[in-house]
Amino acid sequence: MNTNTKKGLFGAVIALLAMTAQGHAQSSVEQFYKGRNLTIMLGHPPGGSYDFYARMAAEFMRKYIPGNPNIIIENRPGGAGVVAAAFFYAQSPRDGTVISLFPETLVHTQILEPEIGRWKVQEMSYIGSFAPVNTGFVLRKGAPAKTIEEMKQKQLIVGCSGVNSQSYQYPALLKVLGGFDFKMVCGYKGSAEYIHAMEQGEVDLVSSAWNSWRVTHTAPIASGELIPVLQAGLRRNKELPNVPLMQEVVSDPKAKRIIEFASAGAAIGRALLAPPQIPADRLQALRDAFDKTVRDKEFLETAQKRKLEIDPTSGAEVQKIANDILNTPPDIVEGAKTSMK
Repeated sequence: MNTNTKKGLFGAVIALLAMTAQGHAQSSVEQFYKGRNLTIMLGHPPGGSYDFYARMAAEFMRKYIPGNPNIIIENRPGGAGVVAAAFFYAQSPRDGTVISLFPETLVHTQILEPEIGRWKVQEMSYIGSFAPVNTGFVLRKGAPAKTIEEMKQKQLIVGCSGVNSQSYQYPALLKVLGGFDFKMVCGYKGSAEYIHAMEQGEVDLVSSAWNSWRVTHTAPIASGELIPVLQAGLRRNKELPNVPLMQEVVSDPKAKRIIEFASAGAAIGRALLAPPQIPADRLQALRDAFDKTVRDKEFLETAQKRKLEIDPTSGAEVQKIANDILNTPPDIVEGAKTSMK
């Protein structure tokens, strides 16, 4: 047998072994999920963008996960997602039967408020993101201030859920770093409640995911009853090309960097997350299922009908975004901490 023949046989054996291992892994995952429930845990009540995307995942991912588990949604509202995230990290099963869809601010809470963010994102694994989440600051038509400059001169009442949520933190950044005259009123259970309060005239301005605004308040935004005036993110949303980013309305260079750091979670967006120590083959199966789902023709058509934005990012890419946030220079992190108190 000559050398080339030996090399050819060796290569064939390696390929066969790889295919066999892949087949065993697929079979193992299929056996695990067959007849089981897969839970997607949320830290918010039904009715917002977290719920919208989770239900799309439950509807369409099942067929792409080996074993085709039944997918159910578990809502655990409290603390703007903090309660559920802490429970998920510390107490949820780590076998792949429970995954989550938590706020894009998860990494920031871990860094900025470690006494509250009792988890380590670097020990968990992102499965994939359905879309980035720029936050839209929306003003009611009859509010006392209407322009960016007026918002620095006339007080606006800002509705928010809790001090750990973007609904508080983003306006707080503008108040401290941009000189905006905001009076923060927190305590609402979620975006649905503080948006309702704005519609009733109790508050003047609220911030929530644009992904949600575009679904739930299409008509009042189109009529001018509700007015998008600012957005949070690293790039302007393509549907809001004339609405400035937060960092664009402050002049100090360090203030801009602090706001960009605080807004970086927008790129994580509405992302599915697996717990620590999930078996590698099950994580890969979930990531593969996600990638197939967001390319599924019926999924995309349904998302369009439901007015859900789909601009997916793979799990590995989302993980990199999270790690980049974790590696932010300490002086920028400290500036954000001070500004959001």
